[in-house]
Amino acid sequence: MGLRDFARDLESAEGKVAVYAKLPRSFKIPTPVGNYAPDWAIAFEKGSVRHVFFVAETKGSMDSLELRDIERGKIECARKLFNEFSGEDVRYNVVHSYQDLLNVIQGMENP
Repeated sequence: MGLRDFARDLESAEGKVAVYAKLPRSFKIPTPVGNYAPDWAIAFEKGSVRHVFFVAETKGSMDSLELRDIERGKIECARKLFNEFSGEDVRYNVVHSYQDLLNVIQGMENP
């Protein structure tokens, strides 16, 4: 799934997605293994799934074997940064599609 498909799915999620943004490549998070640039920031409508802000990394393949070691390291650093220091309102994950994103959110709501 490409970026355009992901944006289309976000756009068609009536009543759930309040706002989304494709983050510019200049938005970088410093990590011990180099700067990292996530793809998306997404805010959901309060009460639709939860008031969740998500910084999503969309990859063409979820197979970690296809990711370079440095890229995996940056993703893991970003996951720690967002998920340990942001509280419950901000979560980070790597997703392949909008459906993957919904599955992650459902898992958060039903631990």
